[in-house]
Amino acid sequence: MRWLASVKLPEPVQQQVFQEYVAAVTAAGERVERLETALRDTVVGWRLYPVVQALQSLRGVQLVIAATLVAEIGDIGRFDNPRQLMAYLGLTPSEYSSGQSTHRGGITKCGNSHARRMLTEAAWSYRLPARVTPIIAKRQDGQSREVRDIAWKAQVRLCGRHRLLRARGKEPNKVIIAVARELAGFVWAIARAV
Repeated sequence: MRWLASVKLPEPVQQQVFQEYVAAVTAAGERVERLETALRDTVVGWRLYPVVQALQSLRGVQLVIAATLVAEIGDIGRFDNPRQLMAYLGLTPSEYSSGQSTHRGGITKCGNSHARRMLTEAAWSYRLPARVTPIIAKRQDGQSREVRDIAWKAQVRLCGRHRLLRARGKEPNKVIIAVARELAGFVWAIARAV
């Protein structure tokens, strides 16, 4: 924002339009901050708040993503295994079978699109090397050793998976969906551990 404040355009009309854009971005940022504060205040009293906190131990999963996942999925304990959760979210590949031939297609996309989108957004952070940043370490404070171990295992596995699939020449969006599918398994494991 300091750099944007130093930008000088040649025409007064251009400068006025530019300042309007800067004001719009600032107002949107303030609105997001107000909504996140309201969400933070609301989820504290929620019976599933411990799950929301534990999910934030994962890389790329902060308050909005964690609260959305828990709200959209509900009690994750109703899924007997991670594959059921992946299927519920529509992150499993579709299959067309006839006789001896089997053809796999794209993801089914049946299920909860909001939760699927949150996992997809979180999956983008696994394109970077695995490490526990100070922000992640702060979110992991107060979590059990089991939850922190699952979060670290997720980072190592998913960062490696992303790197491997990209090295094989897979399309970036397909890689992210594959990482999101596996991330759903780690979400299931953390929710069961809480």
